[in-house]
Amino acid sequence: MAELAAVVFDLDDTLFDHSGSATRGFGTWLAGFHGPATSELTAAWFELQDLHFGAWRAGLVSMAEQRRRRIGGLLDLLGRPALEPAELDALWGDYFLAYRSGWQRFDDAEAALALVAAAGLRTGILTNGPEDMQHDKLAVIGLTGRVGPVLTAEGLGCAKPDPRAYAGLCAALGLDPAAVLYVGDDHDLDVVAARAAGLRAVHLDRRGTGPAGERDRIASLRDLAAHLS
Repeated sequence: MAELAAVVFDLDDTLFDHSGSATRGFGTWLAGFHGPATSELTAAWFELQDLHFGAWRAGLVSMAEQRRRRIGGLLDLLGRPALEPAELDALWGDYFLAYRSGWQRFDDAEAALALVAAAGLRTGILTNGPEDMQHDKLAVIGLTGRVGPVLTAEGLGCAKPDPRAYAGLCAALGLDPAAVLYVGDDHDLDVVAARAAGLRAVHLDRRGTGPAGERDRIASLRDLAAHLS
């Protein structure tokens, strides 16, 4: 096996606390025009996210359209009348402001970067999010210029689990896939697909809900050291 040369991270729910930020933002936003965000409504919001963001990732809809569908799906659940695209866009804008106001990184992100630096390894980020938003997240949570290169699905023109996304990452690093360790929270996208593309992979399983047979699993980024040698 090639000597390890770089550790590449997923961004959302790996370095950046997307789920926490989205939960807080959703609660603030929904309270402003409907009422308290129950656990059922919050779960439904994330189900709409997974459904429609997945359609964007597959190239079936535009980014704007998947956002409209998420808002429209929620309004339908709330028993509200359908809205025109411009009205859906305005509601998305209100949600996004609430979401962005709570952006933060995980408290173990700093430890992970220190471990990688101590091991003398390079870093990078490969994320399925849109270009501008992902760079904005990095700026807000203080990681701009500290982890790189930063590659997005929008910038690459393909998204995980497409093998071309991992190939584009390795090309940007100038490294053989076997010399790259990928770390992420989504087992299918960040572990199974990464390994299929020839990379090493570690599953960040913060909640302990990942596949029981996964051999390379960590509960915190602080546990990454064992996988860097």
